[in-house]
Amino acid sequence: MTHPTHFVFLLIENFTHLAFSCVIEPLRIANLVSGRELYSWSLASEDGRTAIASNRTVTLVDRGLTSLSRGERLYLISGIHVQNHASPAVLSYLRRERALGTKIGAICSGAYILARAGMLDGMEAAIHWGFHDVMEESFPDVRLVRSVFVAHEKIVTASGGTAAADLMLHLIAKEHGEELAVTVADQMVYNAVREGTAVQRISLQSRIGARNPHLTRAIRLIEYHIESPLSTHEIAEEVGISVRQLERLFDKYLQTSPRKYMVDTRLHRARNLIVQTDQSVSEIAMACGFNSPSHFSRLFRSAFGSSPVAHRVRLT
Repeated sequence: MTHPTHFVFLLIENFTHLAFSCVIEPLRIANLVSGRELYSWSLASEDGRTAIASNRTVTLVDRGLTSLSRGERLYLISGIHVQNHASPAVLSYLRRERALGTKIGAICSGAYILARAGMLDGMEAAIHWGFHDVMEESFPDVRLVRSVFVAHEKIVTASGGTAAADLMLHLIAKEHGEELAVTVADQMVYNAVREGTAVQRISLQSRIGARNPHLTRAIRLIEYHIESPLSTHEIAEEVGISVRQLERLFDKYLQTSPRKYMVDTRLHRARNLIVQTDQSVSEIAMACGFNSPSHFSRLFRSAFGSSPVAHRVRLT
């Protein structure tokens, strides 16, 4: 008789409960509809007793940071403020299990912790889009992708939320056939199963309600040149239209000017870095294309109602 594949889900404080459910439920349903115990699982946390989700739900766990048996898989599930929970004990545990050949995965913001452990250098990885800025700043050697999950690397990663279900359905299909995976998805009333290459967020055109290729190109240029912003004239030239045409497009579809959109984009990235990293205000200002920290602080206060430092204290 074939033994079930066993997962150990390591729950990090403030883990996302939605992602946690989306990881476990496909396995439970696969057992149910197949009539066999294809999968089993246990829960772990750093203290070996409980883990608290970001919605304040308290989950009892089965084990602490104890060694896995041969063939068991270790999947890390984390959530908000992940940078505060990559403890030395967790990092050492992950490195030890990797050295022993354990198959490892990460869900939601979990890729951040694996990157801190030095386990994702040179690899493609998926993480929730809200953590892309901090990952790109902190771990430039990680090949971050916008996909919902990455399953072709030695370490699998999923971007969180329902992307965790997409990953597990992919693994079920790979290991036990497409028919079982489809049946599991049907039981979940989940009819929008995505391949790993699906992009996390809806397209730029859908997000802004526009279908104008010039505007789409302009916004992509702005987002790409955060650190060294282009002028309105340079963007118009790259897009192949006049400055006046560019301004009309931004006004029509976004009710703002190209210049204000550029500043707002840079400020929102700065806000992510303020909350998600320990970088100084000066470092963040430079990384977001502001030459003067004092000018950056004034703009930040105007946009968000508090200084960068006060914002960090309040939200972290």
